[in-house]
Amino acid sequence: MLRILQFIFAVLGIAFAAYGLITGNFQFQNYMMLSLGLMFLVMSIQEFKEDRKAYGWLLLVTSLFTLFVTVQGFLLS
Repeated sequence: MLRILQFIFAVLGIAFAAYGLITGNFQFQNYMMLSLGLMFLVMSIQEFKEDRKAYGWLLLVTSLFTLFVTVQGFLLS
């Protein structure tokens, strides 16, 4: 189940990034950051389940930072 969620969030992030690069319209950049932050969160849960705590903590901090920046982006725009 976690692999499926990771794949969905990765595809969404790539789709939003490709749309922004192709059209030059970056209005969906916050959604791209949200999907990448959620992907990192799912990856950190996977790492904790596989007992690799160092990578789990690194991915958790990365996901929290990305989600914090995303929330600020939604509030300021």
